[in-house]
Amino acid sequence: MASKKEYLDYISEQLSLAEEISSRQMMGEYIIYCKGKVIGGIYDDRFLIKPTKSAKELMPNAAYELPYEGAKEMLLVDNTDDREFLARLVTAVADELPAAKKKKKG
Repeated sequence: MASKKEYLDYISEQLSLAEEISSRQMMGEYIIYCKGKVIGGIYDDRFLIKPTKSAKELMPNAAYELPYEGAKEMLLVDNTDDREFLARLVTAVADELPAAKKKKKG
């Protein structure tokens, strides 16, 4: 089941307090970036985030869910109404992830 653009628009609005948020559609779903790093995505109209140490600390009771068959588990973000919390969450996850690798031209 593909995610609805309306849900992406809602999550994007909720993430408006965080810096450098962007998204990209991929196979009917949406990848979410913070500071140029993939921090999670929208899968089947669910906002899932990478299970980094900071994400687990900020959401200790979060459910682990599969974004799609064969993928690694991610954390379900169910507190999507709290913009300040979401800004802290995505910023902490982005700060914890390694810098994106540069693609070689050739």
